[in-house]
Amino acid sequence: MRILYSHRIRSRDGQGVHLDAMVAALRADGHVVQVTGPAGYDKAELGGESAGLARLRRLLPAWAQALAEIAYAVPATWRLHRAAAAFKPDVIYERANLYHVAGRIVARTRGVPLLLEVNAPLAEERARFGGLGLPRLSAWIERFAWRGAHRVLPVTEVLAGRVADAGVPPGRITVVPNGIDLADFPEPAARREGAPDSGALVLGFVGFVRDWHGLDKALHGIAAWRGDRPLSLVVVGDGPARPGLEKLAAELGIADRVRFTGLAARHAVPALVAGFDIALQPAAVPYASPLKVFEYMAAARAIVAPDQPNLREVLRDGETALLFDPAAPGAFWGAVARLAQDATLRQRLGDAARAQILARDLTWAGNARRVVAIAEAERTALRPRGAAGEIARGSLA
Repeated sequence: MRILYSHRIRSRDGQGVHLDAMVAALRADGHVVQVTGPAGYDKAELGGESAGLARLRRLLPAWAQALAEIAYAVPATWRLHRAAAAFKPDVIYERANLYHVAGRIVARTRGVPLLLEVNAPLAEERARFGGLGLPRLSAWIERFAWRGAHRVLPVTEVLAGRVADAGVPPGRITVVPNGIDLADFPEPAARREGAPDSGALVLGFVGFVRDWHGLDKALHGIAAWRGDRPLSLVVVGDGPARPGLEKLAAELGIADRVRFTGLAARHAVPALVAGFDIALQPAAVPYASPLKVFEYMAAARAIVAPDQPNLREVLRDGETALLFDPAAPGAFWGAVARLAQDATLRQRLGDAARAQILARDLTWAGNARRVVAIAEAERTALRPRGAAGEIARGSLA
């Protein structure tokens, strides 16, 4: 199958991990994939942001930023149109981004199916966290893109509900969660990394560190811990919360038991996760499919995570993780303390989490197979009237 992969990503972060992994899995399955997106993506560094975009955010008011991003839809759509004319895809696979409507427009023009991967309700998310300008127009454009896809592929059932609420028929929604590459996690690994104190049990976290993640609770817990073995924390990543956490660790007298690796290359992450005794997901947005959870599971680590619907889609309390009530004071540390005192429980939960990855094929290769099956079904649905580029399954209003 010839797949034209459309995106609007400009930075190498979790978005880039998903994009690169899916493209690699599709190609490994024998499909021809052409990627079309901003030219700067291929040159972006890990964790980096477009300098031009950062400058716009500093200089322009929110409403002007929104207009600039909307205007960018014109060259983005033209770029995808030219790529489709030359490549002649069987399907367009697009990663949804705010104001990115190129896939809807070009798919209709070419008479090919559009599969739209949705990772977040971005208009809502940016309105809450990023000072979104023109929120009503932004939300309308997002709904326009969602409704124009032949199949929308949200990463969680929770997010699927948001997509359905926006007017997409449930029959055009299929959940495809994040995954991992089994080649990176071939077998449950023995601890290879560790804390500065090799006798310590290691709590670990992977990701871009923000204040809302709540890692300060882990630091306070470590400082107050009086168990048989000391506890330490390894944070694989960086972010705006790091300076405050480092300062807090020093104030609590545990700086020697807290290690920040900084940004780590993707190939280095599995070995670092293998060094965790207890893997932390202290908080999560309510609709996300956190990549770190799948990595923790594949590495057979004992996981502590909040008890909320999107995480219960992949984790079961007491079976593959300990889930805590995020509204209950002390619940997070209570789960950590329970695992710290029970090596048998850590082993059982980690092994069961790994088994779930295998049983449900929560891998990028599995996702590639699922996506291709969906694409084939949509191509079949289009064939009776495909010459006119019409939609056999009804209006995409």
